[in-house]
Amino acid sequence: MPTAPTEAPHRPTAATGTALRPHTADGRGRLPRRRIRTGARERRRGARLRRTAVALGLVLSAVCTTVGWSAASAQTPVTGPAPGAAAWRADTSSGRLPDPASASAREVARFFAGLDADRRRALAARHPSTVGNLDGAPVPLRYAANRAALEAAGRAARAAGRPGQAARYLALARPGRQILSFDPRGRGTVAEVLGDLGKARRVAVLVPGSDTDLTTYDRPGTKGGTPAAAAAALYRRAARTAPGVPVAVVVWAGYTTPVGVGPDAASSRLARAGAPRLDRFLEGLAASTAPAAPPALLCHSYGSVVCGLAASSLAPDEASDLVLLASPGAGAGSAEELRTDARVWAGRAPDDWIRHVPHVSLAGLGHGTDPVDPAFGARRLSTAGARGHSGYFDPGTGSLAGLTALVLGRWSDVACADTDPECRRDLP
Repeated sequence: MPTAPTEAPHRPTAATGTALRPHTADGRGRLPRRRIRTGARERRRGARLRRTAVALGLVLSAVCTTVGWSAASAQTPVTGPAPGAAAWRADTSSGRLPDPASASAREVARFFAGLDADRRRALAARHPSTVGNLDGAPVPLRYAANRAALEAAGRAARAAGRPGQAARYLALARPGRQILSFDPRGRGTVAEVLGDLGKARRVAVLVPGSDTDLTTYDRPGTKGGTPAAAAAALYRRAARTAPGVPVAVVVWAGYTTPVGVGPDAASSRLARAGAPRLDRFLEGLAASTAPAAPPALLCHSYGSVVCGLAASSLAPDEASDLVLLASPGAGAGSAEELRTDARVWAGRAPDDWIRHVPHVSLAGLGHGTDPVDPAFGARRLSTAGARGHSGYFDPGTGSLAGLTALVLGRWSDVACADTDPECRRDLP
């Protein structure tokens, strides 16, 4: 932001009779120091304004050059409860049911705690889409409900002549997969769990960025890897590092992400729709699981915008650490502005293209200060070995080792970036 203009020099008046001090060179041909310092400030301010104008121009240029195809693919965010909410509200068989649109996850947890196992299963059988997406409901019940919802969606897609979609749904419904949420609206949203959430002592939640949806989040052969592959690598590394510590890793692709690099990616519109969904999801984990420490929230690319906007709403038991990886910005000027009790970390690979994104927030475009800028105030992680925009969880990298140590709470094994050798300060 530009600095405030310097105060105008005091001018003499008849009332004051003060005399002006002439701004002229002294007898040795030098300007007074005050004039020199003021001129330097003005030059710095001008440079800042020019940099800001250039940055805004770059953002607008990026948007304008993509608007031809992005306008047609601008995304409508998925909001509100999953399909089937009206039938759920009308069901009075177990008394008044918690409204999926307004009841808190903790209220949902208390409701299910008051039901016996048979009544829980009966509700899930009648309303699989609602129970499967109801944050705060028992985790095993949600797995079973989502499997039923996916199987039903697969049969419907096959009957409608959409074999590819049917195969996708049925693949997610296979035994052994733990789907914690599934919503087919739009491009589809999903959350999947690796490990046993019921027994986990340490939990990580991965929030992915652009181009992630029900179809792509685990699609084999995706260039740069997938969120599901990142979660699997983290889970395997944690199991090897601490075989006696039960760990669970969740991929939360539970919001509508931007497609490509265009207006959606340059603005926070989709992130603002996704942030309350993330907050509610984490509240549901806090209400239905009991790890030794709150989850570590690992936010990649545009996912860090979602996490940044959700940060101020997160209760202390909903997230212990907030990690901004490959971030275009978190919608804040500093870590302090996130207003969160979670520890804030940031990391970026040296060759990640995201470093070229202008870190401004003007005219509704851009996401603010670069989280790896020391001025932002995040703890800066080493990303040793990470390549490109999606290599942070690649097996064998120092970044994966450091993120695993962070999730496990092994602070002495967390590697700091060279620019922040004290990133472990004040840790437990």
